[in-house]
Amino acid sequence: MSQTDLDTPSLPQNSAAPEPVVAPDPCVQTQQARLQSAILLLLGLGLFCALPFVLSIGSVVFLPPVTAIVLTIVLAPAADRLVRLGLPNMLASFLALLLLIAVVVVALSLILQPAYDMVDQVPAMARRVTLRFAELRSNLAWMNDINRQIARMTGTATMREVVVATPSVIEQVAFATPSVLIEVLLTFLLTFFMIESRIRTKRRLLFDRHSFGASVRIARVIRAVQDRVASYILTVAQINLGVGAIVAGGAWAFGFAAPIMWGGLAFVLNFLPYVGPLAMTALLTLVGVGTASTVALGLLPALAFLGLHAVEANFVTPSILGARLTLNPVSILVSISYFSWIWGALGALLSVPILLTLTALVDHLGRPNLVGFLFGEPLFQPGLIAQDDLRDPDDPALMSDDAGLPVRPHTA
Repeated sequence: MSQTDLDTPSLPQNSAAPEPVVAPDPCVQTQQARLQSAILLLLGLGLFCALPFVLSIGSVVFLPPVTAIVLTIVLAPAADRLVRLGLPNMLASFLALLLLIAVVVVALSLILQPAYDMVDQVPAMARRVTLRFAELRSNLAWMNDINRQIARMTGTATMREVVVATPSVIEQVAFATPSVLIEVLLTFLLTFFMIESRIRTKRRLLFDRHSFGASVRIARVIRAVQDRVASYILTVAQINLGVGAIVAGGAWAFGFAAPIMWGGLAFVLNFLPYVGPLAMTALLTLVGVGTASTVALGLLPALAFLGLHAVEANFVTPSILGARLTLNPVSILVSISYFSWIWGALGALLSVPILLTLTALVDHLGRPNLVGFLFGEPLFQPGLIAQDDLRDPDDPALMSDDAGLPVRPHTA
């Protein structure tokens, strides 16, 4: 035996050769991805259906934080400007919140007091409206005869009306006042602490990431959400202020009592797309027909408001907001109905800001491909903005936050 044979280790005769690595089957991977997407879609639908019941039952717990988040997004730019002027962060946050409280108190005093005085006149106006429409119905008596003949032919019996005693408005307000005060106080406290801690929260979200790409994406999401929600609310508030001023002038011209109240109602209700203007038109129709001498004169204020709303909704608002803040009308109506079902009037006011926030998140994280999923495509596709996260590391959103403090994450 040679020296080479002694130096070379010999393998056992019964040792098995290593198994070749088998590449995964693309069809199996596709089926697994489809199964995971289907499970995720079913979980999402279940969450969407179950969430209203959870949020409505726990409105005392969930409504103040959601409202505080929306108010924080709106008030953060004002606090940042005060910080740039040299004020401490805590004082700037308190002044921004105090400004909001002052605006709310002034608006409520201008709207609620005249509206409370007008409540006593509602029964009289309702009787006048009934008389007006009774006159119109008398002119169409032949239609009533046809209805009676159809009722006799079909044998429809006259149903008795059952009146159920319900608590009065005063009793409902008395029962609801303690919980409402607690929720309002909790909302303002949460808003103050969220505004005061906004800079620390941004730094923590950016610096605690292990990946620079994740920090870039988080910074862009924060900037997009704040820009969309704050820009929308502040811009729409300015537009609604002009609408309220015009409505107040029109109410004064038509001889309505408390024209400032009507302007305030138009300002508030115009925050609800489609639903608010319809409610304002109904109120103007009720008061106009109930106070005017004829039905035609009573309908003039409502028709004038509809003309003003048509100009504002089709020309003024789209030209100012632009395509960046334009939302699908179907998604707006679904959002209003969804959150008004959960949280009532306040939920309806929060519906559009919540929809804008979700839209900004979806644009960065990926939009669900529901239609393509039915035909075999992936459920989620990367968002168009998310695909460019690593292409521009010098994004201004990473260089400084809204208060002018550097927040660019370390890349070392």
